[in-house]
Amino acid sequence: MPQQTIRPLGARKRANWIRLRTMILLRWVAISGQFVAVTITPQLFGIQLELGWCYFAIGVSVIFNLVAGFVFPENKRLSERQNMAMVIFDLLQLSVLLFLTGGLNNPFTLLLLGPVTISATALSLRATMVLCGMAIVSVSVLAFYHFPLRTGAGDVLQIPQLFIFGQWIALIIAVVFTSAYSRRVTSEIHLMSDALAATQMALAREQKLTDLGGVVAAAAHELGTPLATIKLASAELVQELRDMPELREDAELIVEQTNRCRDILRDMGRAGKDDLHMRQAPLITVVEAAAEPHMGRGKDVVINLHDLDAPTGPQPAILRMPEIIHGLRNLIQNAVDFSKTTVWIETRWTDETITLRILDDGEGFPPQILGRLGDPFMGQRRNRKKDLSRPEYEGMGLGLFIAKTLLERSGASLRFANGADEAGYISAHIGAVVEVRWPRSTIDAREGENAVTSGQNARFAEA
Repeated sequence: MPQQTIRPLGARKRANWIRLRTMILLRWVAISGQFVAVTITPQLFGIQLELGWCYFAIGVSVIFNLVAGFVFPENKRLSERQNMAMVIFDLLQLSVLLFLTGGLNNPFTLLLLGPVTISATALSLRATMVLCGMAIVSVSVLAFYHFPLRTGAGDVLQIPQLFIFGQWIALIIAVVFTSAYSRRVTSEIHLMSDALAATQMALAREQKLTDLGGVVAAAAHELGTPLATIKLASAELVQELRDMPELREDAELIVEQTNRCRDILRDMGRAGKDDLHMRQAPLITVVEAAAEPHMGRGKDVVINLHDLDAPTGPQPAILRMPEIIHGLRNLIQNAVDFSKTTVWIETRWTDETITLRILDDGEGFPPQILGRLGDPFMGQRRNRKKDLSRPEYEGMGLGLFIAKTLLERSGASLRFANGADEAGYISAHIGAVVEVRWPRSTIDAREGENAVTSGQNARFAEA
């Protein structure tokens, strides 16, 4: 296989790690603090506030949070643009509240640094610069335009203009310094993490190459003597069978094939082979390779290429990617562990997509965690019986997380469901359902940009 280049993930990829659930939870904390501050301040300090508009600004944030929580699944991970939009919304909502409560006279203007810091640690440089620019504009507007703070007697509460100017300068410096400082430290941490991951991958690859080299060297050493004996004996036969053309032709063929074996071992010992046939395989072969370790565990594993809707066109050949095989193997293991008697693996394909579904006749996924499947260290399936022979095994959780991550890396999207909530399956006793779907262009090995070149393996040139 061609050697892959290890590159740092970058901020755009890392932004996709942030869960929507995390952002929603943080916003609920901010909403609670804003509501308490707006409600208590008039009662404790006798300050007049535009309570109607303040509650309106807080209510918009509440509605936004509720919609996001109900519309999207709990385990949704936000894209770069979605994260940026949420942080911009928080910055603008906080700016509106400060506009209604005294502008830079309000000590809570320091909270404007929060969205900027989040952007610097999680988003790209471009997004961070946009957020910093918006924060500076907000601070500048609040310095001149805002609703004044008034006491119950109608007196205006404001600090001297010199202090307003100082606070404006301090906030601008804090926005720039905090974002630059946070981004620099975060980048160092990410680069170190990427370097460690690249080192581990390089060490693992080197170990495999070392092991392979040792096997090839041992094979060449062990086969060298018998091949030399065969070549010597066949060469003598060629000489002795000069008067018998038919038998001499067979002896010459033995000599020719012995020389070919010698050349193959020599080439393997020098550089190995880049096997074109190992890069791709029919869909059924990849599925069987993933399911094979779990075939003999006392459960029936049924692979069905022609399920409810007959696939269109011939069976596709897909890339033989380790991510696909390992990810599917984890999903099949989970299904076998929690099934009663049978696991079904259904495949279907069209010109645009390749879909694989793994179904079992177990109890299914607990409804309360269905939306969070794929997160690490989740709870177990309902009615799970503890396996005393494997006390360290936790069932779902990290295995599903690894499977989901690997398959999404190959371009797939995953959906988890229960058979009781779905219709049209091959059995009325379906428990859990896991659907994996790829755009065909991402894994098709015969057509498109990922097509594997057919033909004979090329020999490496001598050094």
